[in-house]
Amino acid sequence: MKKKIVILGSTSSIGKSLLRIVEKDKKNFKIELLTANTNYKDLITQAKKFNVKNIIITDLKSFKKTKLIIKNKRINIFQNFDDLEKILPKKVDYVMSAISGISGLLPTFKIINRTKLIAIANKEAIVCGWPIIDKELKKNKTKFIPVDSEHFSIFSLLDNKSTNKIEKIYITASGGPFINLPKSHFGKIKLNDALKHPNWSMGKKITIDSATLMNKVFEVIEAKNIFNINYKNISILTHPKSYVHAIIKFKNGLTKFLIHEPDMKIPIYNSIYYQTNKSFKNSPLNFTTLNNLNLKKVEENKFPLVRLINKLPKNSSLFETVLITINDYLVYKFLEKRINFQKLIKLILKISNLKEFQKFKKIKPKNLKEIYNLRDYVHLKLETLGI
Repeated sequence: MKKKIVILGSTSSIGKSLLRIVEKDKKNFKIELLTANTNYKDLITQAKKFNVKNIIITDLKSFKKTKLIIKNKRINIFQNFDDLEKILPKKVDYVMSAISGISGLLPTFKIINRTKLIAIANKEAIVCGWPIIDKELKKNKTKFIPVDSEHFSIFSLLDNKSTNKIEKIYITASGGPFINLPKSHFGKIKLNDALKHPNWSMGKKITIDSATLMNKVFEVIEAKNIFNINYKNISILTHPKSYVHAIIKFKNGLTKFLIHEPDMKIPIYNSIYYQTNKSFKNSPLNFTTLNNLNLKKVEENKFPLVRLINKLPKNSSLFETVLITINDYLVYKFLEKRINFQKLIKLILKISNLKEFQKFKKIKPKNLKEIYNLRDYVHLKLETLGI
């Protein structure tokens, strides 16, 4: 019997990677739903290629264009996620949540009760809304797999073992394009320099987050949430080759680490073939890299954003939404060349420390509306600052 799957954000890099995997094994998969925001051309192409009956295109203009283009009545076109029970009357086997940004939080939440297993690549769902997402997962007995290479590695190393046995988790950071650049040269960094990631091919926004190491701040929050472990038990190590993705030191004296090539297809592949013995064609072990892992503590003077971890509240709070919103807003200002690289880092540190935002550290998120309202509030406050 074919495995029924859904891809939220099928036109994203992760969505496209998953479709390439499915294409090689079509006989074992049936795609029930594909979604996108504005990229209607790719979405239409995907729907036709994989014979998909249902698509969602959330941007209104793109939705109208899609309706004009698709004359095939066998393809149902929706503009939002309100009709998921109609689209998916029975639980599917697998969902990939690959919508980027905080807009992916609501679809991720809504589809949990329509699937047996969900693989989440949407960072904001785990950083901002984990108490809500986790509650929904447990309520519907839906299996969850993290897709970020670091968290998938931790998940794999634990293999359903209790996190009480962990002494320390180490997640690795390539250090981006500036790992070997002296701090004295940071004032000369241009946008194109920051977009040249040495190992990963990603979208512009996440590439900048990698250059500042802000992505690792969020990944530490994700690790704390997913594995229910204190911040003091999580550390970041720089590792320029991106070959080791996670290390776990256990209380029994054992230490395990997981390696694979810097290729997101590997965690994606293992999420869709979870608990099945399906071979993946990959490269032989790289002994040259293994003999020179070059694992080091982060140079906080060069990458001061990692210090934000020490100021995070112990329990999940609305402050994480504040932090995500501030970072998103300022990164896009940098991408628009409104601020330089050093200003980007200084403003994130300065603005996140404002009293009017610090108060949210004491408030636990209760629902998604609260998170979205706070996102809008922070965005408006940032605009009033005239950045």
